[in-house]
Amino acid sequence: MKARRVKKLDPREPLADNAARIIKVRLQEMRSFAPRALQPGSTGPQHDMRIAAKRLRYVLECTEFSFSRPAATARRRTRDLQTLLGELHDCDVMLPRVESHLAEMREADAMAVRERAGEASDLDPRLAARALHRTSYRGLETLIVYLQARRRLLFDRFREFWVEQEQAGTWDRLEGVVERRLRAAKERRKAAERAEQARRELEAAERERHEAASRAASAAAELEAARRTAGSRILDRGG
Repeated sequence: MKARRVKKLDPREPLADNAARIIKVRLQEMRSFAPRALQPGSTGPQHDMRIAAKRLRYVLECTEFSFSRPAATARRRTRDLQTLLGELHDCDVMLPRVESHLAEMREADAMAVRERAGEASDLDPRLAARALHRTSYRGLETLIVYLQARRRLLFDRFREFWVEQEQAGTWDRLEGVVERRLRAAKERRKAAERAEQARRELEAAERERHEAASRAASAAAELEAARRTAGSRILDRGG
């Protein structure tokens, strides 16, 4: 399962701000599988939920110190969830393997019994009773029953565990502390943007003041030069 992309990560920002963005996406990703994963035969969504829980757990293990108790609790619960879904997945992997192995032995025995029958017009049941793997069938069938029953038990535990965590607010508290961090980060960015805007406006005002002062000085110099020129002409006419 491909992980959802986390947007707006910025290495210039504090670790906790970036961690909050990652946790929010990973938590939403994990919870999004719940409606389908809580259905008994939904092996795909249950497997995807396990992967999502593992990703969330790894992020929390590295950053939970930034989010206090809700993150520590959520990290433990995601570990429990991952373990439970992992055992469920083990049953899903083992069942088809055992069934396939059983089918292969049956096919091998059927071919061997057929060869022993030779040119007979019908099959003697005693040939099948002496099949090579005849003593293995019962053990494998029992293993299949065990895996099927264990999967049902683990699924019931998973469903109960998920409902308990939802009712306890484990995920909601984690989401809440993350959202508060993100809101605070947003306010800091806005404050920084306002400060930067004020700085630019102040610089622009200073430039305008310097330019105005320069223009005033230039105008004064031109006025003084004009006065000298006018004075010189008056003296010339008088002479």
